[in-house]
Amino acid sequence: MLATRTLLSKQTLAVLSRQPACFVHHGDYGNWGNTNIAVVFSGCGWWDGTDVHEGVYTMYHLSRNGARFQMFAPNQQQMHVMDHMRKQPASGENRNMMMESARFSHNQGTMQMQDLAKLDVNSFDALIFPGGHGITKNLSSFVKDGKDCKLHSDVERVLKEFHRARKPIGLASMAPVLACRVLPSIEVTMGYERDENTRWGNWPNTNMVQAIKSMGARHNVRDPYEAYVDEKNKVVSTPSFMWETEYHYHYIFDGIGNMVKHVLRMSTK
Repeated sequence: MLATRTLLSKQTLAVLSRQPACFVHHGDYGNWGNTNIAVVFSGCGWWDGTDVHEGVYTMYHLSRNGARFQMFAPNQQQMHVMDHMRKQPASGENRNMMMESARFSHNQGTMQMQDLAKLDVNSFDALIFPGGHGITKNLSSFVKDGKDCKLHSDVERVLKEFHRARKPIGLASMAPVLACRVLPSIEVTMGYERDENTRWGNWPNTNMVQAIKSMGARHNVRDPYEAYVDEKNKVVSTPSFMWETEYHYHYIFDGIGNMVKHVLRMSTK
């Protein structure tokens, strides 16, 4: 019996040594690298692009759950460059969305940032948009036009293509604005519908909730650590940094984790 156990232990170690480290840390819905997700960025930074935390948390949870992913961004100039210390536009600076978004990339080859114009719905199982003000400034004209905004042509294209193909769409913080503008009668969450300021945080962008209602969407109140699932339309959303907090980032982390898990669950159906 002892000899048999020793042999089995050696065989197990031999198998593990040939596997990536995540072999014993796989998630709930990942399909061992067979699920391929497109993640769309709008720059780098909460005030003028994709929020750093939301972008990184999305990639972490995709990796944790065994999914592959490819990053995309429009190869165009962003609306402006924000000084994130002063929270005001920086004078005389122009930056490209794709080049700024490439700051999220930590590899070469296929993991480099790709032009959104090249995103082919047939090559991916789901689509995710992390949030940030780049949603309202770069991927749409919401910051200027509100509920009557126009979307970047490739953003509108991929949203409609994934929806038509019945492939899941994940949306964090401000990103539901994009889907609500071009997809009819969807249900989403952007958190609370009125600002409830507490010592834990507050909700300063509730005007966006009224805007998506005007677009014809149904809004559902959720906390930042939750996700709302529209099973009919395969749209999953989470409030993320619609909730402004100084310290409690783990709620944002958990909310994006819930969104990612539901996206992966529906992508395997």
